[in-house]
Amino acid sequence: MRVTAFLTDSTLCIGCKACEVACKEWNEVPDDGFDWSGFSYDNTGSVGHSTWRHVKFVEQAPEAGLGGNDPDLASWTFSSDVCKHCENAGCLEACPTGAIVRTEFGGVFLQPDICNGCGYCVVACPFGVVEKRPGDGRAFKCTFCYDRQKVGLTPACAKACPTESIQFGEIESLRLKAKERVQELHARGMEDATLYDAADSSVGGTHAMFVVRGDPRAYNLPPNPECPTVYLKKAWTSSAVAAALLVGGSLIAFLADRKRPSR
Repeated sequence: MRVTAFLTDSTLCIGCKACEVACKEWNEVPDDGFDWSGFSYDNTGSVGHSTWRHVKFVEQAPEAGLGGNDPDLASWTFSSDVCKHCENAGCLEACPTGAIVRTEFGGVFLQPDICNGCGYCVVACPFGVVEKRPGDGRAFKCTFCYDRQKVGLTPACAKACPTESIQFGEIESLRLKAKERVQELHARGMEDATLYDAADSSVGGTHAMFVVRGDPRAYNLPPNPECPTVYLKKAWTSSAVAAALLVGGSLIAFLADRKRPSR
């Protein structure tokens, strides 16, 4: 079974939100409110319990001479965000019920029928993707369209994308394609183009990679995401040292008491 991934190229995204709609329709995800945010044209805000794909609108000041930007106009960039399906998934490691599993395709799948709503996965996600749904109590996130993949279909968001900004396929092939795309953009003057896959962090890489321009943080992509379990070694070491000191102190006190002359 092949290991799959998403490659989202923000330089090709037109902000149409077809991926958001396709995701909601296929997965029967409920609405997340119809309030006007006032933030550009983005009313869904961020990835969450009822928004598994979110098109982020990034408006930046233009830079004269930088390829792809008109110095007389504001620079608009769009990028479709999604669960990263981390190689070292904090949510999976934190789940006490086994509700979150790694599928044969490499994705991280949350089984809502097993979730008990404890919320450990919410705080363990380094990207703030997993959320508990109000009125339900259980946690939800992108399923990587596991049901579609099992029957050989492309995930709904990638299928609906009209510009192929969202590409789906074998992870190593997409990683190679992403590096070639970054080189192409650099050759065309867009020297701020980068590939984001968190491979050099404790997350160990993701199954949702992004080609973005400028600072990845503008796209809700932290420069150094951390899997919380990396701190377990320090925590257990500190606990062991504290326990050893306690035992040692008790033993010293006991021996000192035995040597004390009786009256």
